Amino acid sequence: MSVSDAEVRKIAKLARLRLSDDEVVLYRGQMTKILDAMSELAKADTKNVSPTISVLGEVNVMRDDEPRVFEGREALLDNAPHRDGPYFKVKKVLE
Repeated sequence: MSVSDAEVRKIAKLARLRLSDDEVVLYRGQMTKILDAMSELAKADTKNVSPTISVLGEVNVMRDDEPRVFEGREALLDNAPHRDGPYFKVKKVLE
């Protein structure tokens, strides 16, 4: 798939990039190669391939999210610039 200079310039404008004429030629070639590679990949039959999160076979190693009592609330509130009882007091941001 061939990419035109106009398409490169349009994409550059959308990305708010200023490209010289040499850069347009360079990126046109690179984008053409990328799109050609994607066209090749699109031809591959992936109907029987399951989605893959990681090729390394890693699993989620995070702990379960279980509620528990936090004992350091007073220490945290002592650092608040303004406090209203057991809460942080902040300025109103909505009318």
